[in-house]
Amino acid sequence: MWSQGTLGSGSLVLVAALFSALVLAPTLAIHVYTHREVHGTVGSQVTLACSFWSSEWISEDVSITWLFQPESGKDTNSIFHFVKGQPYVDEVGTFKNRMEWVGDPHRKDGSIIIRNLDYTDNGTFTCDVKNPPDIGGKSSQVTLYVFEKVPTRYGVVLGAVIGGVLGLVILVVVIGYLIRYCWLRRQATLQRQLSAMEKGKLQRSSKDSSKRGRQPPVLYAMLDHSRSTKSASEKKSKGGLGESRKDKK
Repeated sequence: MWSQGTLGSGSLVLVAALFSALVLAPTLAIHVYTHREVHGTVGSQVTLACSFWSSEWISEDVSITWLFQPESGKDTNSIFHFVKGQPYVDEVGTFKNRMEWVGDPHRKDGSIIIRNLDYTDNGTFTCDVKNPPDIGGKSSQVTLYVFEKVPTRYGVVLGAVIGGVLGLVILVVVIGYLIRYCWLRRQATLQRQLSAMEKGKLQRSSKDSSKRGRQPPVLYAMLDHSRSTKSASEKKSKGGLGESRKDKK
């Protein structure tokens, strides 16, 4: 039979274990980050970037390990180590004399450079970081693709297509705006011309009406002149007849 004290201490241990598993374990888990994939060309170099986050201060016991699994193989081989503040490249493998350490653990950087790429470098690279007591968490993987020429990525092609479509739309909008501007300008010019023509017609009609208004006095003057001329001629004719009559007497 278990005593109450034993049961009490056992429950405390169980609670502490659960607390450590649920609270402390996620806190102490280290997080490693790499690119999903990297492209390179034969004879060039690439940087395999690796960064990490740790809840602990970066200690002198921090270690960084790079592993490589060839594209055509299933075995994973260790190719690089950073231990006790010193980088080490494995003497076995094709990366000897072609690998350079460019990381800095104090900046949480574990990156390396691979030079003089070849098709045999195609494969998956794994970056694993330990920072005691923060040793949990998962490593991160990046896949290297080596080509004769770096292929155009789908995102670049898609971006170019979208850019071309947007450029075409902008061009159509600009052309439409210019056409509308020219049409409005032409309409404004025609409107001004029509207004000028209407104004000229009104001026001519006003002049004609003024001329017509002046014609009756002229006609009256002409009539008066003709009447005076007629009366004068009649007087002359009467005078001539009187004189002729006197002569006859």
